Amino acid sequence: MALFQQDSSDLEEKGEEIAEEAPMSAGDPIATLAAGSVLLSWYQFYVKGNKESGIFVGLWAPTLLAAANYVQQKDIAQKFDSGLSFN
Repeated sequence: MALFQQDSSDLEEKGEEIAEEAPMSAGDPIATLAAGSVLLSWYQFYVKGNKESGIFVGLWAPTLLAAANYVQQKDIAQKFDSGLSFN
């Protein structure tokens, strides 16, 4: 059992190193924009009382997230294909 136990501080340091080395993905700023569109949607819908505009802006979030997902999947597929060269 001691084989699988490690010091928790070592694990935390390794996790921090991995997080620092990881590049920012294309989805990170898109997720921020999607959250902002939800907040703007709530503001339009509840505060300003402009329900149509609130619904319209609220639909931006899933559209942005779907577009970011597509781009990430396409990037992964390209990396996968380039790694499978049998020449």
